[in-house]
Amino acid sequence: MAAFLLGAVLLIVQPEIVPSRPAINSKTETSSQSVQRELLKKTSQKNDFKENIHSNGSCRQLPQTIIIGVRKGGTRALLEMLSLHPDIAAAESEVHFFDWEDHYRNGLQWYVNQMPFSYPHQITVEKTPAYFTSPKVPERVYNMNESMRLLLILRDPSERVLSDYTQVFYNHMQKHKPYPSIEKFLIKDGKLNVDYKAINRSLYYIHMQNWLKYFPLDHIHIVDGDKLIKDPFPEIEKVERFLKLSPQINASNFYFNKTKGFYCLRDSGRERCLHESKGRAHPQVDTRLLEKLHEYFHEPNKKFFELVGRTFDWH
Repeated sequence: MAAFLLGAVLLIVQPEIVPSRPAINSKTETSSQSVQRELLKKTSQKNDFKENIHSNGSCRQLPQTIIIGVRKGGTRALLEMLSLHPDIAAAESEVHFFDWEDHYRNGLQWYVNQMPFSYPHQITVEKTPAYFTSPKVPERVYNMNESMRLLLILRDPSERVLSDYTQVFYNHMQKHKPYPSIEKFLIKDGKLNVDYKAINRSLYYIHMQNWLKYFPLDHIHIVDGDKLIKDPFPEIEKVERFLKLSPQINASNFYFNKTKGFYCLRDSGRERCLHESKGRAHPQVDTRLLEKLHEYFHEPNKKFFELVGRTFDWH
């Protein structure tokens, strides 16, 4: 009897086993885990994905690699170039599973349904540039797969801001809607408008800190977007090595299109270029305003370089 009572006491007072995961706010963790449990109820076993198996042996599967951003950094170009590799199966459109609540509530089965059919030896890749700057996404990706290999493509923050504006401007023009000049967004009360969303998206070190709470740096490969535009092959070689792919993409897969002003792809004799919306000319911006933008990003860029242990040729 005494032995039984001693055993019961030990069970009560034994220390709580702490799971191997990032230290986060307990309230946030409880909420997130609750949502994740609901998601996994629908798709907790591989057998749940049986309807996604094709007769030829291919199947839809959760991605092993995600291009997480950055918006207007060259994510589409990166995905198209990476798709030249025979061991890559890429989702065609941006899925927005982890950052859009209505998509995330659909569960992992819905997410799998958005993926392409692939063979066992292939790596499934999806890209959604908004993931990088969405606060909830890193934890959600971690909860799904803590071994996920992530691709992040970045370019000069000032240039990214101008590209961001340019895309929205053309979207409005196509709908015959007026849109203010970029100066209206960049200047407020005579000063640089640091609350402008396009500027916040270029503060890379802030968003990178959030990702590094969940994933080690060696799980995040940073692609130099500026170099990818000027000379794509060396950057793609690095991506192949990061994903542990056999070297299949060659310099001959790229050719410079003088008419478009950027590199296009050559695959098995077939040539293809990115959509005409890519490579659009940026608006003319006053030199003094550009200098303000460069000056503002100087310190954030320095912090980012220290965070990732790399430097980039940015202003």
